Amino acid sequence: MPAAGPERLLRQAREVGAEELGRFCARISALLQAEDWGPDTLDALRRLFLIVAATKYSRRLDPTCVVLLQTALCSPRCPERLQLLCAAVLREMAPSDNLSLSCDHAQSSRQLGLVASVLLAQGDPQQVRTVGQCVIKVLESRQPEVPSLTYLLPVVSKVASLAPDAFPEEQTKALSKRLGDWLRYASIQQGAAHASGGFFSAPRTRQPGPVTEVDGTVATDFFTVLSTGQRFTEDQRLNVQAFSMLRAWLLQGGPAHPGAMDSDDRSELEGSTVSVLSAASTASHLLPPAEWLREKALEYCQRLLEQSGRRALRKADSGLQKACLVEAVLVLDVLCRQDPSFLYRALPCLRALRTRLCGDPACVRALLPIAQFFLHHGEAAAVDADAVCQHLFTRIPSEHFHSPMLAFEFVQFCRDHLLLFGSNLDLLRTSFPSLFKFLAWSSPALTSEFVALLPALVDAGTAVEMLHLLLDLPSLTAALDLQLRLSQAASERPLWDVSVRAPGCLEALRDPQAQGLFQHLLRAKASGTTERLTLLHQLLQPLASCARVVQCAQAVPTLLRAFFAAVTKFADGALASQLALLLLERSDSLFQVEGYEADVHRVLSSQFPALCKLHPSMVVERAKELLEFVSSPGGPRSTGHMLTSVVWAIGEYLSVSWDRRCTAEQINRFFEALEALLFEVAQSRPSTTLPRCPPQVITVLMTTVAKLASRSQDLIPRVSLLLSKMRTLAQSPAAGPVHGEDDLGAICTRATELLNLLKMPSVAQFVLTPSVEVSQPRYHRDRNTALPLALALVSRLLEREAGFLPRVDFCGGCCCLNDPSANPDCRPGGGGHYAASWPQVGSVRPLTGGAGGPTGVRTTHRWMLGA
Repeated sequence: MPAAGPERLLRQAREVGAEELGRFCARISALLQAEDWGPDTLDALRRLFLIVAATKYSRRLDPTCVVLLQTALCSPRCPERLQLLCAAVLREMAPSDNLSLSCDHAQSSRQLGLVASVLLAQGDPQQVRTVGQCVIKVLESRQPEVPSLTYLLPVVSKVASLAPDAFPEEQTKALSKRLGDWLRYASIQQGAAHASGGFFSAPRTRQPGPVTEVDGTVATDFFTVLSTGQRFTEDQRLNVQAFSMLRAWLLQGGPAHPGAMDSDDRSELEGSTVSVLSAASTASHLLPPAEWLREKALEYCQRLLEQSGRRALRKADSGLQKACLVEAVLVLDVLCRQDPSFLYRALPCLRALRTRLCGDPACVRALLPIAQFFLHHGEAAAVDADAVCQHLFTRIPSEHFHSPMLAFEFVQFCRDHLLLFGSNLDLLRTSFPSLFKFLAWSSPALTSEFVALLPALVDAGTAVEMLHLLLDLPSLTAALDLQLRLSQAASERPLWDVSVRAPGCLEALRDPQAQGLFQHLLRAKASGTTERLTLLHQLLQPLASCARVVQCAQAVPTLLRAFFAAVTKFADGALASQLALLLLERSDSLFQVEGYEADVHRVLSSQFPALCKLHPSMVVERAKELLEFVSSPGGPRSTGHMLTSVVWAIGEYLSVSWDRRCTAEQINRFFEALEALLFEVAQSRPSTTLPRCPPQVITVLMTTVAKLASRSQDLIPRVSLLLSKMRTLAQSPAAGPVHGEDDLGAICTRATELLNLLKMPSVAQFVLTPSVEVSQPRYHRDRNTALPLALALVSRLLEREAGFLPRVDFCGGCCCLNDPSANPDCRPGGGGHYAASWPQVGSVRPLTGGAGGPTGVRTTHRWMLGA
């Protein structure tokens, strides 16, 4: 492998111990002390830099070695390559207490730049200001510009970013003036070639020719970063450096003070023809320095926009064109924000640029800063930003979803400009199917970004469709992969492509019946939901094992939690009911990726109670759909988590205290369905196709039928008989192979508790169906009230023999099932472990082992009536 060499060197550098590093530093110290500037010292310093840079923690170097590194850095006899390595090692050691460097030690601008980089790495604010003052004095000097000035502009840019107030106003003005000069008045002649020293070198020396454009033509205008040549002069290098720091310098300086005209006169002229003409004729040295820099920056950016439209002869120049185009538009945006009079001069070229780039797929990344410009200035320039956003949000993700850099920049653009979208925010929300293509293709890198973006994307109108699309995200990944393969020639497909081994997958998508589903999945804008995508899931199944699809499926649970966290903040009863039914519908209609269904069911089962809490009347209003779900064949096996949450919701909210429309007939229908389901899951035997039913389902079902009996007391005899049978069944030897000993003990204990409680119907109704006033504060969970003591007393009186209730080693439906928010460590249907004898109400005891859930610590629920 090509990376084997560098990886091996890094591993060796990390394994160097302190003792070995000390011996190596002693060897370097001897070389530096002898002023041996040969290749051995160069190689040793390279190795030292690799050692100190390869680890995250700071390496301790011998103080003598550190002193000698500083001496070599400031020595006029030390070669430049060695000084660069000395400065690099000292920067890696920052912050260091052994530094004695000072800008006064530097004997040239090149040394000053290296010393300044070491001092700035220390992070001392006072030192940053001192370095800034020293560097700015050199730049302010009237000495002839020598090549060493190019080492100082990066230091100025770094100082300005670390300490914006490091430069006084006069120094800032002076540097702004010089930056404007470097941008506009660099030479357009190439640098002179160095004489070779040969016999004919002097007579044959050719005069330097003019610089050229990227397309090979001779440059007729001023020099820019896109001008090409064989050799460059010093002022041309300063030109490039000035442009690289221009935007940061403008942002650091902020809006300048009014120059030639005062603010009142300027406000009167803005937007008028006089303002445009006067702004176009300000190329005069009489302008204040800040205005002068902006004027030259505008001319420079306009020339870059013109140069970016030329056809580059070299591929490297083409990439440079795109980068400079993006930076030029960003600088124009800053200029127009700081001085609106520039808007009228920049707008025509930006309009033409947008028209040109919309038809050029190679420059699609440049559309993002153009969109930012029109979002900032569209209203002032009377430009409709909707058209720009429409193209940006719909076509770009659909056509370039496979570009990872564009995907990250696009999502960052959306996050950074949410406040700017304004009325266009609805356009962003309706374009979420297009944005999700970035997420489906690059889910590991963009999951956290979309978690932050989802609250702004979801609203009441798109919540249902967005939930559908989130659940179908792995199948969207497979469809995008297939679309990308279909767009390539057969000879270009890699040999390991799954679609090559399953040609039926490609052919099936050309079927007219599947075309509509395929197009709906790949839609660019929100268009409502469609029928279940079961057929499309079957067609895409050969791609379910692809690494990209599996990675996307692993990200969906995190995205679902973020989605529901946002939805529950604004959802009304109708939306909550609609989403809850959608959870039931989609629980058995998911793309079959390994582990995906189980992970999604855990999330959906935890969110279903939250939706019911938002709209408790949903259980009565949607009684038909809930009955169909609990009565569906195979339901408890395939959707155990969801079934537990639905059964809990029925027991919690099917009550006249929550909805006056609840009738005894409804309670009886639910009871009969749950009774049949309880017998089915309790007596069924596991097989290869039907796994073992979780014991949580059984305990939740028992508690729910007891709750229904407390509300319709005619059912108490049937429930008591049912619970007696369940206790007998749990104690029978035949149940041993089906459920573990701990599980059977939990089932038996739950049945015993409920039987004891139903012997006193009034108490059962109070405990199992508390009023809203009592259930909201959850007084029966407050250990400081007398209710737990009263319940313990009733339990003792109902026991035939004195003593404690059996020890409980399994929580089949702990307190979190009565209120899922009460215990964040336990999920509905997730089970839990705790051990408590009945009088030890509210005790906390750790357990190890047991079935049904992870080992941990749980707070004992007094009656374990949460199910």
